[in-house]
Amino acid sequence: MTRTAHRDAHRHIGQLPAYGFYGGPPISPDTTALETVAELVATLDAEGTERALVLPNYGVPDPAVAFGLNHLALEAAQRDDRVRCGLWVSPQQSDAARNDEALALAREDGVVALKTSFLLGGAPDAPDCAEQLDRMFTTAAELDLVVHVHTSPGAASDVDRISRLVETYGDATKIHLVHLGGGMSGHLKLVGGLFFDWIEAGKQVYTDTSWAIGFAPAWLAQEIERRGVGHDRVLFATDAPWGDFAGEHARLAAAAGDGALADAFFHANFDALYGT
Repeated sequence: MTRTAHRDAHRHIGQLPAYGFYGGPPISPDTTALETVAELVATLDAEGTERALVLPNYGVPDPAVAFGLNHLALEAAQRDDRVRCGLWVSPQQSDAARNDEALALAREDGVVALKTSFLLGGAPDAPDCAEQLDRMFTTAAELDLVVHVHTSPGAASDVDRISRLVETYGDATKIHLVHLGGGMSGHLKLVGGLFFDWIEAGKQVYTDTSWAIGFAPAWLAQEIERRGVGHDRVLFATDAPWGDFAGEHARLAAAAGDGALADAFFHANFDALYGT
Protein backbone atom coordinates (compact mmCIF):
# COMPACT_ATOMS: atom_id res chain seq x y z
CA MET A 1 0.00 0.00 0.00
CA THR A 2 1.34 3.42 -0.98
CA ARG A 3 1.83 5.78 1.94
CA THR A 4 1.10 9.43 1.19
CA ALA A 5 1.49 12.43 3.46
CA HIS A 6 -1.80 13.66 4.91
CA ARG A 7 -3.56 14.99 7.99
CA ASP A 8 -6.14 12.90 9.89
CA ALA A 9 -8.93 15.02 11.34
CA HIS A 10 -10.64 12.35 13.41
CA ARG A 11 -9.20 9.25 15.05
CA HIS A 12 -9.35 7.69 18.52
CA ILE A 13 -7.03 6.49 21.25
CA GLY A 14 -7.66 4.03 24.07
CA GLN A 15 -8.98 0.50 24.40
CA LEU A 16 -12.55 -0.25 25.43
CA PRO A 17 -13.70 -3.08 27.69
CA ALA A 18 -15.44 -6.02 26.02
CA TYR A 19 -19.19 -5.56 25.88
CA GLY A 20 -22.20 -7.67 24.92
CA PHE A 21 -23.62 -5.51 22.14
CA TYR A 22 -27.24 -6.13 21.11
CA GLY A 23 -27.62 -8.84 23.72
CA GLY A 24 -24.75 -10.96 22.44
CA PRO A 25 -21.64 -12.19 24.25
CA PRO A 26 -18.94 -9.70 25.31
CA ILE A 27 -16.81 -8.75 22.30
CA SER A 28 -14.05 -6.28 21.41
CA PRO A 29 -14.65 -5.27 17.78
CA ASP A 30 -12.17 -2.36 17.81
CA THR A 31 -9.28 -4.67 16.98
CA THR A 32 -6.87 -1.91 15.95
CA ALA A 33 -7.47 0.25 19.04
CA LEU A 34 -4.33 1.93 20.34
CA GLU A 35 -3.74 1.68 24.07
CA THR A 36 -0.72 3.97 24.46
CA VAL A 37 0.76 7.15 23.05
CA ALA A 38 3.76 5.14 21.83
CA GLU A 39 1.45 2.94 19.76
CA LEU A 40 -0.24 6.02 18.35
CA VAL A 41 3.05 7.60 17.34
CA ALA A 42 4.22 4.39 15.66
CA THR A 43 0.96 4.19 13.73
CA LEU A 44 1.21 7.80 12.55
CA ASP A 45 4.73 7.08 11.35
CA ALA A 46 3.66 3.94 9.48
CA GLU A 47 0.74 5.69 7.78
CA GLY A 48 2.66 8.84 6.87
CA THR A 49 0.23 10.91 8.91
CA GLU A 50 1.78 14.36 9.34
CA ARG A 51 -0.82 15.74 11.76
CA ALA A 52 -3.73 14.16 13.63
CA LEU A 53 -6.66 15.10 15.80
CA VAL A 54 -7.00 12.42 18.46
CA LEU A 55 -10.18 11.79 20.46
CA PRO A 56 -11.00 9.39 23.31
CA ASN A 57 -12.30 6.05 22.09
CA TYR A 58 -15.94 5.37 22.94
CA GLY A 59 -18.74 3.01 22.04
CA VAL A 60 -19.66 0.95 25.09
CA PRO A 61 -22.72 2.41 26.87
CA ASP A 62 -20.80 3.72 29.87
CA PRO A 63 -19.84 7.41 29.70
CA ALA A 64 -17.19 6.90 32.39
CA VAL A 65 -15.09 4.91 29.90
CA ALA A 66 -14.91 7.75 27.37
CA PHE A 67 -14.36 10.38 30.05
CA GLY A 68 -11.60 8.23 31.50
CA LEU A 69 -9.63 8.43 28.25
CA ASN A 70 -9.53 12.24 28.10
CA HIS A 71 -6.19 12.34 29.89
CA LEU A 72 -4.71 9.83 27.42
CA ALA A 73 -5.77 11.98 24.46
CA LEU A 74 -4.34 15.05 26.18
CA GLU A 75 -1.10 13.21 26.91
CA ALA A 76 -0.76 12.38 23.22
CA ALA A 77 -1.24 16.02 22.22
CA GLN A 78 1.30 17.26 24.72
CA ARG A 79 3.91 14.60 23.96
CA ASP A 80 4.03 14.86 20.15
CA ASP A 81 3.64 18.17 18.33
CA ARG A 82 2.00 16.40 15.37
CA VAL A 83 -1.02 15.65 17.56
CA ARG A 84 -3.93 17.80 18.68
CA CYS A 85 -6.73 16.41 20.82
CA GLY A 86 -10.41 16.67 21.53
CA LEU A 87 -11.99 16.04 24.92
CA TRP A 88 -15.05 13.89 25.48
CA VAL A 89 -18.08 15.74 26.88
CA SER A 90 -21.59 14.44 27.42
CA PRO A 91 -24.94 16.01 26.55
CA GLN A 92 -26.62 14.41 29.54
CA GLN A 93 -27.32 16.33 32.73
CA SER A 94 -26.40 13.22 34.72
CA ASP A 95 -22.82 13.73 33.49
CA ALA A 96 -22.57 17.37 34.61
CA ALA A 97 -19.86 16.64 37.19
CA ARG A 98 -17.80 14.70 34.65
CA ASN A 99 -18.21 17.59 32.21
CA ASP A 100 -16.85 19.91 34.92
CA GLU A 101 -13.65 17.86 34.95
CA ALA A 102 -13.40 17.65 31.17
CA LEU A 103 -14.00 21.35 30.56
CA ALA A 104 -11.42 22.22 33.20
CA LEU A 105 -8.88 20.72 30.77
CA ALA A 106 -10.16 22.66 27.76
CA ARG A 107 -7.59 25.44 28.11
CA GLU A 108 -4.66 23.02 28.17
CA ASP A 109 -2.07 23.15 25.39
CA GLY A 110 -3.00 20.86 22.52
CA VAL A 111 -6.78 20.90 23.04
CA VAL A 112 -8.61 22.07 19.92
CA ALA A 113 -11.97 20.29 20.12
CA LEU A 114 -14.78 18.92 22.25
CA LYS A 115 -16.32 15.60 21.20
CA THR A 116 -19.90 14.57 21.90
CA SER A 117 -22.29 11.88 20.73
CA PHE A 118 -25.82 10.78 21.47
CA LEU A 119 -24.92 7.12 21.05
CA LEU A 120 -24.43 6.83 24.80
CA GLY A 121 -27.71 8.59 25.61
CA GLY A 122 -29.53 11.86 25.26
CA ALA A 123 -30.76 13.73 22.19
CA PRO A 124 -30.28 17.17 20.64
CA ASP A 125 -33.85 18.14 21.49
CA ALA A 126 -34.14 16.44 24.90
CA PRO A 127 -34.90 18.88 27.74
CA ASP A 128 -32.51 16.91 29.97
CA CYS A 129 -29.66 17.75 27.57
CA ALA A 130 -30.31 21.46 27.04
CA GLU A 131 -28.06 22.77 29.80
CA GLN A 132 -25.00 20.65 29.03
CA LEU A 133 -25.30 21.16 25.27
CA ASP A 134 -25.47 24.91 25.73
CA ARG A 135 -22.50 24.74 28.04
CA MET A 136 -20.30 22.79 25.62
CA PHE A 137 -21.14 24.89 22.58
CA THR A 138 -20.75 28.23 24.33
CA THR A 139 -17.49 27.11 25.95
CA ALA A 140 -16.20 26.04 22.55
CA ALA A 141 -17.09 29.42 21.07
CA GLU A 142 -15.37 31.22 23.94
CA LEU A 143 -12.16 29.17 23.61
CA ASP A 144 -12.24 28.88 19.79
CA LEU A 145 -12.62 25.10 19.94
CA VAL A 146 -14.45 22.90 17.44
CA VAL A 147 -17.36 20.72 18.57
CA HIS A 148 -17.28 17.23 17.02
CA VAL A 149 -20.78 15.73 16.73
CA HIS A 150 -21.39 12.13 15.69
CA THR A 151 -23.91 11.68 12.88
CA SER A 152 -25.58 8.48 11.69
CA PRO A 153 -28.89 7.48 10.13
CA GLY A 154 -31.84 7.33 12.46
CA ALA A 155 -32.28 7.82 16.19
CA ALA A 156 -30.74 10.72 18.09
CA SER A 157 -27.79 11.18 15.70
CA ASP A 158 -29.96 11.64 12.60
CA VAL A 159 -29.11 14.79 10.64
CA ASP A 160 -32.66 16.06 11.06
CA ARG A 161 -32.14 16.19 14.82
CA ILE A 162 -28.49 17.27 14.67
CA SER A 163 -29.56 20.21 12.50
CA ARG A 164 -31.06 21.77 15.61
CA LEU A 165 -27.54 22.19 16.99
CA VAL A 166 -26.22 23.71 13.75
CA GLU A 167 -29.09 26.16 13.56
CA THR A 168 -28.75 27.15 17.23
CA TYR A 169 -24.97 27.31 17.62
CA GLY A 170 -23.42 27.30 14.15
CA ASP A 171 -23.08 31.06 13.85
CA ALA A 172 -20.74 31.33 16.85
CA THR A 173 -19.31 27.82 17.18
CA LYS A 174 -17.37 25.69 14.70
CA ILE A 175 -19.16 22.35 14.31
CA HIS A 176 -17.57 19.25 12.75
CA LEU A 177 -20.26 16.77 11.68
CA VAL A 178 -18.37 13.50 11.52
CA HIS A 179 -19.23 10.76 8.99
CA LEU A 180 -20.97 13.01 6.42
CA GLY A 181 -24.27 12.01 7.96
CA GLY A 182 -23.14 8.44 8.62
CA GLY A 183 -25.14 6.60 5.97
CA MET A 184 -27.49 6.83 3.01
CA SER A 185 -30.11 9.15 4.50
CA GLY A 186 -27.47 11.44 5.97
CA HIS A 187 -25.54 11.62 2.70
CA LEU A 188 -28.68 12.43 0.72
CA LYS A 189 -29.72 15.15 3.14
CA LEU A 190 -26.31 16.76 3.58
CA VAL A 191 -24.81 16.52 0.09
CA GLY A 192 -28.21 17.01 -1.48
CA GLY A 193 -28.38 20.51 -0.09
CA LEU A 194 -28.34 20.95 3.66
CA PHE A 195 -24.55 21.13 4.09
CA PHE A 196 -24.17 23.74 1.37
CA ASP A 197 -27.22 25.70 2.50
CA TRP A 198 -25.68 26.00 5.97
CA ILE A 199 -22.38 27.22 4.55
CA GLU A 200 -24.11 29.83 2.41
CA ALA A 201 -26.11 30.94 5.47
CA GLY A 202 -22.86 31.60 7.35
CA LYS A 203 -22.86 28.53 9.60
CA GLN A 204 -19.40 27.34 10.66
CA VAL A 205 -20.01 23.74 9.66
CA TYR A 206 -17.45 21.12 8.60
CA THR A 207 -17.53 17.40 7.84
CA ASP A 208 -15.37 14.38 7.09
CA THR A 209 -16.00 11.39 4.86
CA SER A 210 -15.20 8.56 7.28
CA TRP A 211 -17.84 5.80 7.12
CA ALA A 212 -19.14 7.26 3.86
CA ILE A 213 -20.82 4.96 1.35
CA GLY A 214 -18.73 4.71 -1.82
CA PHE A 215 -20.77 7.08 -3.98
CA ALA A 216 -20.90 9.92 -1.45
CA PRO A 217 -17.36 11.43 -1.55
CA ALA A 218 -17.43 11.64 -5.36
CA TRP A 219 -20.87 13.24 -5.31
CA LEU A 220 -19.71 15.64 -2.59
CA ALA A 221 -16.75 16.73 -4.73
CA GLN A 222 -19.06 17.26 -7.72
CA GLU A 223 -21.48 19.36 -5.67
CA ILE A 224 -18.62 21.48 -4.33
CA GLU A 225 -17.58 22.24 -7.90
CA ARG A 226 -21.16 22.90 -8.99
CA ARG A 227 -22.15 25.14 -6.09
CA GLY A 228 -18.78 26.83 -5.69
CA VAL A 229 -18.67 26.47 -1.89
CA GLY A 230 -17.57 23.79 0.57
CA HIS A 231 -14.05 23.14 -0.69
CA ASP A 232 -12.72 24.51 2.62
CA ARG A 233 -15.14 22.51 4.83
CA VAL A 234 -14.28 18.86 4.14
CA LEU A 235 -11.48 16.97 5.90
CA PHE A 236 -9.89 13.56 5.55
CA ALA A 237 -10.40 11.33 8.58
CA THR A 238 -9.85 7.66 9.33
CA ASP A 239 -12.00 7.33 12.47
CA ALA A 240 -9.55 4.57 13.47
CA PRO A 241 -10.10 2.06 15.01
CA TRP A 242 -13.68 2.18 13.70
CA GLY A 243 -12.49 3.08 10.22
CA ASP A 244 -9.32 2.14 8.39
CA PHE A 245 -6.64 4.27 6.79
CA ALA A 246 -6.39 2.33 3.52
CA GLY A 247 -10.09 2.37 2.71
CA GLU A 248 -10.82 5.91 3.86
CA HIS A 249 -7.80 7.36 2.06
CA ALA A 250 -8.46 5.53 -1.21
CA ARG A 251 -12.12 6.55 -1.31
CA LEU A 252 -11.53 10.26 -0.73
CA ALA A 253 -8.43 10.38 -2.95
CA ALA A 254 -10.41 8.91 -5.83
CA ALA A 255 -13.11 11.54 -5.35
CA ALA A 256 -10.80 14.52 -4.93
CA GLY A 257 -8.25 13.83 -7.68
CA ASP A 258 -4.74 15.21 -7.39
CA GLY A 259 -5.24 18.98 -7.61
CA ALA A 260 -6.38 21.83 -5.37
CA LEU A 261 -9.38 19.96 -3.98
CA ALA A 262 -7.22 17.08 -2.80
CA ASP A 263 -4.78 19.49 -1.17
CA ALA A 264 -7.67 21.14 0.66
CA PHE A 265 -9.20 17.88 1.88
CA PHE A 266 -5.95 16.19 2.94
CA HIS A 267 -3.91 19.17 4.15
CA ALA A 268 -5.08 22.77 4.06
CA ASN A 269 -8.47 22.41 5.73
CA PHE A 270 -6.96 20.60 8.72
CA ASP A 271 -4.36 23.33 9.13
CA ALA A 272 -6.96 26.08 8.91
CA LEU A 273 -9.34 24.45 11.40
CA TYR A 274 -6.98 22.78 13.87
CA GLY A 275 -3.70 24.67 13.44
CA THR A 276 -0.37 23.97 11.81
